[in-house]
Amino acid sequence: MSRFEIALPYYGDVPLMQDAVRSVLAQDGTDWRLTVVDDGRESGVPEWFEQLADPRVRYYRNERNLGVTGNFNRCVELAEYEYLVLMGSDDLMHADYLDVVRKAAEREPKAAMIQPGVRVIGSDGRPYETLADRTKRRLYAPRGPARALLGGEELAVSLLRGNWLYFPSICWRTEAVRRFGFRADLGVIQDLALVIDLLVAGESLATTPEVCFSYRRHAGSESSAKAYSGHRFGEAKRFFRETADRLAAFGWHRAARVARLHLSSRLHALTLLPAAARHAGGAGISAMLGHATR
Repeated sequence: MSRFEIALPYYGDVPLMQDAVRSVLAQDGTDWRLTVVDDGRESGVPEWFEQLADPRVRYYRNERNLGVTGNFNRCVELAEYEYLVLMGSDDLMHADYLDVVRKAAEREPKAAMIQPGVRVIGSDGRPYETLADRTKRRLYAPRGPARALLGGEELAVSLLRGNWLYFPSICWRTEAVRRFGFRADLGVIQDLALVIDLLVAGESLATTPEVCFSYRRHAGSESSAKAYSGHRFGEAKRFFRETADRLAAFGWHRAARVARLHLSSRLHALTLLPAAARHAGGAGISAMLGHATR
């Protein structure tokens, strides 16, 4: 019986997507299926999947572009199995990924989320660690056993202080994700919003230390002036303020204070100041300082 729906919401680089698909096809067992939801119009992609002719793979191309969050929700809508992975189309599963999450699911069957160990790689596939990744690991990730079951206000505080999860590597319980879905008004921080929804609903996160997933960061993306327009930080500020009010009303006052401060998000804006100055000039500097100080 199939248990794992591996969804690939796809838009962008064709060779990287093909590498991601091959990494999924290298998984063992017969309890999984890959569902690719193509939100682009790159030529040759439908033909490539047709030639692949693998019964473990479903391929859909959206009639119109749904955007990132819309395509996430389309993947959730199509999921039919107990667990769901929303894998990045440029990331890589290691051959033992499903073996690792299977064992974690057996240990913690009530967990709504499973976070395995992750390796960060660059656009060339080599290890690539940013300041954000070092900070995640050394400052924000919880201390204690690497194999644990976490939840409640304590986990909310930890993630609102600094989101140390790697969203594309998480294995979700499908029913829990479907209950809330991804907020259509969020385009950057929708994963953290979903996690907070789940924690408020009493769900939990299982962590396991085995490194079985490569999460790709693209150094070249720093050159995009759009990244320094302030839009993503405006969204983050709105989310944190709304979440602070919500958690205070819920009685999670410590988590509400952390959300209202959203210090890691503000510090992140400060670290981007030099690049913002290079790529977006005064407007970029103003956007970064505005988020960091207001």
